[in-house]
Amino acid sequence: MTVKLTQFSHGGGCGCKIAPAVLSRLLAESPLKTLPADLLVGVETSDDAAVYRLNDEQAVVATTDFFTPIVDDPYDFGRIAATNALSDVYAMGGRPLFALALVGMPLDKLPEEVIRQILAGGEAVCAAAGIPIAGGHSIDVLEPIYGLVGIGVVHPGRIKRNSGARAGDALILGKPLGVGVLSAALKKGVLSAAGYAEMIRATTQLNTPGAALAAMEQVHAVTDVTGFGLAGHLLEICRGSGLAAEVAFERLPLIDEAVSHVQAGIATGASTRNWAGYGEQVSLPAHWEAGGGWRQKLVTDPQTSGGLLVACAPEAAPAVLDCFAREGFAQAAEIGRLEAGSPALRFT
Repeated sequence: MTVKLTQFSHGGGCGCKIAPAVLSRLLAESPLKTLPADLLVGVETSDDAAVYRLNDEQAVVATTDFFTPIVDDPYDFGRIAATNALSDVYAMGGRPLFALALVGMPLDKLPEEVIRQILAGGEAVCAAAGIPIAGGHSIDVLEPIYGLVGIGVVHPGRIKRNSGARAGDALILGKPLGVGVLSAALKKGVLSAAGYAEMIRATTQLNTPGAALAAMEQVHAVTDVTGFGLAGHLLEICRGSGLAAEVAFERLPLIDEAVSHVQAGIATGASTRNWAGYGEQVSLPAHWEAGGGWRQKLVTDPQTSGGLLVACAPEAAPAVLDCFAREGFAQAAEIGRLEAGSPALRFT
């Protein structure tokens, strides 16, 4: 029996995240109560994971991420979801220790073998990361949902917060953009076999450079680019650090087939929602098409299991790029810089 997992999804992967404007309203009135001193990272600056200090040498990194299918192949779906969930541990500079599985499946619609393949995909990624899936929770729901709780460890002095960037820092992006566009093309039945292979390669590549970057003093901030797109997650660094950013579009690493599809008008609805949530803080060049056109769609494109975005001292940029290259991230690129000013983003 062939089952198309995406037929059950109203939105796939990180494209099904709550829109940034809605999320901001939902959290606006949540009071920040007295927090323990050992909670080093909480919800204050939209960081990727919570971090709690155990002692002078160790802090626990805790995160969770789950979503509905972005692809039809159950094994690939499991791999993508697991890779994406562990990314937040790496983005904080941590090393994963173990994971817990979060499983929601429509048991009356999916054969057990399909569900088993989803779980096997997640197990394969965790094995590649060198960690076990030590437990979890499952429920019977209307849409397939899979993800992980990721638990890791980091030295308290090596945490990479969104708020640590400095004026003059170089910005480096670890993976090419365009995964959301490819997912939209897949749903329309126009994604090539090569495009699908590139999509799977990008979304299942663990962001392992994060742990090495944590040891570099001249790396000041790290996040991963996921559902809010490059523009949205860079703005989180800008807000957390009280800085402005400038990005050169021609320096962005892009997935070639994604560019072709978005120029043909294929994009996700999440891209539009993202722009509605933060577009007023983004300046676009006059030579871009009216409304920003296809370039705007790419910089707001939701990236499922996207790359690390690094802010580092300019002189450290070659070492950061070398770190990415050693871990197999050949398309990592320096894309712009941070500067003094009110939190905002400018593309050139």
